Amino acid sequence: MTTDEGRGTGSSPALIEVVGLGKDFGSKSVLDGVDFRVESGEKVCIVGPSGSGKTTLLRCLNLLIEPSRGTLLHRGELVGEWPDRRPAIDLKAYRSRIGFVFQHFELFPHLTALGNIALAPRHILGESRADARRKAQGLLTRIGLDHLADAHPHTLSGGQKQRIAIARALAMEPELILFDEPTSALDPEMVGEVLSMMAALAAGGTTMVIVTHELGFAHEIADKVVVMESGGIVEQGPTKEVFDNPRNPRTREILRPPKTTWGQTAPIV
Repeated sequence: MTTDEGRGTGSSPALIEVVGLGKDFGSKSVLDGVDFRVESGEKVCIVGPSGSGKTTLLRCLNLLIEPSRGTLLHRGELVGEWPDRRPAIDLKAYRSRIGFVFQHFELFPHLTALGNIALAPRHILGESRADARRKAQGLLTRIGLDHLADAHPHTLSGGQKQRIAIARALAMEPELILFDEPTSALDPEMVGEVLSMMAALAAGGTTMVIVTHELGFAHEIADKVVVMESGGIVEQGPTKEVFDNPRNPRTREILRPPKTTWGQTAPIV
């Protein structure tokens, strides 16, 4: 069910690549035969109806869940091959290179905004408490929320929580950030501030894979669009090509909603 659009032809390996990826939950196949790659600096948006396997694919990329079959490569090096060759790498080190921004923020409620951002650099990267806090404070300033350094998550708006969650991912200085529908849990008036922050990251060269229903955002910032349905890739390729001249009739149906604009309300990062 996959297509070959979007596969690189150059000699350098992709940052992340999966070949023949599949994931089963019990007797149900959620992903089947997915071929997908992300180049360094590339912005990729994954779109498709609910239940099409988008989030499962994202979680397989950094092994939050383990695939049932297929191959995962990082810069051409084997990360794992299932079902026979499960990961033989340092998973902690691998995951530290790949940031993940969750749909529902997943901030630690007992920590302040600054504490949430500083936690992983201290415990995973081994930074000193002072260095981790200094980095966290700098990121809060960068996103315009330095005045909320001592605030706990329950006092923050959804947009503020998500921007802090993005800053937490940035604190690890990752090679890639995965975004799982980062605006779907937000009130409509807060969507623009988060998308604007993400657009600024994209403009700055951050490598990103974004699961989103925001088609206008995908059309504007993505280098490549991947359209999924029923656990497979219907079509993938350069954004303009997929939106303007889709090869698969199902792609035309999935992308039929009008491309809406979104607000530029958040500080540039």
